[in-house]
Amino acid sequence: MTDPVPDPGSDVALYVHWPYCARICPYCDFNVVRDRGRTEEQAGLVAAILADLEAQAGLVGPRRLASIFFGGGTPSLMNPDAVGEIIQRAETLFPPRGAIEITLEANPTDAEADRFAAMAEAGVNRLSMGVQSLDDDALTFLGRNHSADEARRAVAVAVRAFPRLSIDLIYARPGQTPAKWAAELTAALDLGFEHVSPYQLTIEPTTAFGRAVARHVWAPPDEDLAAELYETTQSVLEAAGFDAYEVSNHARGVAARSAHNLHVWRGGDYLGLGPGAHGRLTLDGARTATVAHRRIAEYMAGVASAHPWSERDALTPAEAAEERILLGLRTIEGVRRNDLEGLRPARLNDLIADGFLTATPDRIIATPAGRPLLDSILKALLT
Repeated sequence: MTDPVPDPGSDVALYVHWPYCARICPYCDFNVVRDRGRTEEQAGLVAAILADLEAQAGLVGPRRLASIFFGGGTPSLMNPDAVGEIIQRAETLFPPRGAIEITLEANPTDAEADRFAAMAEAGVNRLSMGVQSLDDDALTFLGRNHSADEARRAVAVAVRAFPRLSIDLIYARPGQTPAKWAAELTAALDLGFEHVSPYQLTIEPTTAFGRAVARHVWAPPDEDLAAELYETTQSVLEAAGFDAYEVSNHARGVAARSAHNLHVWRGGDYLGLGPGAHGRLTLDGARTATVAHRRIAEYMAGVASAHPWSERDALTPAEAAEERILLGLRTIEGVRRNDLEGLRPARLNDLIADGFLTATPDRIIATPAGRPLLDSILKALLT
């Protein structure tokens, strides 16, 4: 029987990291800096990204382009001409087989919404908007620089400018109940997006939120309440026709699923461009993990000296298989049986019998009961 899940093959995707933000959110632990009118620096960074793209294209050889994802940071702060130049160069170096998904992350401030049409003209056809909440008090708590009304207006503009739209929402906030979250999520469904990524608020020690929680200024929901909020997310979105095709990603139909994310979750190669960007490349027959220099100046200097990466590690076959399992079991596609056979997981049959995993002739898939427990499942499988 043929495996029904497409193989990413030798196609390569691009992740472009734009580190600038108008404001640093207190929960964010990404590689970001304040955008303080660094016009000259930003022009230099665009030039470095283009040079890095050229160099990595020479390293990996002829490939087809699978997708492009502009993340950050806030790439909607980029000059649309720069976005267009990167897209054009990528499609020249890696000719796509046809139309591809090109995603750009955005914040819903009115100033950025005015630029959506220019981004669409530059080649972006999918917008991923960080709405995060439709409650003004929650937005203030989250350190966002937009209101709920601004978010609604920005979504309305985005729906007209782009054929595809995704929004991010954050739940498991202090004081949030399942009933309040269900009401907020239901209200958001009227905005007209086809894809939503609801993320549970994660407290990272190095962030402002991490320090506040350590000082007992406030506390996140306990484990039982967080589980209730997760179940509420699943039930509300499922009732509205959104499939949970990955733990934190829901789409209204197969066509609405993120092609870029699926390429990554299926184990496809992707180039990481920009400060701190991660990549996964097949080099000399080995799955290779790359990490670019985090600091902007160091990244630009590294590109200029042909050393853009602070890390380049060839994964062992076992490490590559473990990574495949970690990513694949997050999705409803699961992983190929061959990926598990290489690790000889002793607990596989027990996890299937307990209802946490299910098996088809080709694949092993986490069940709805198992997906909230993936950390424990993965630990059992990988040890």
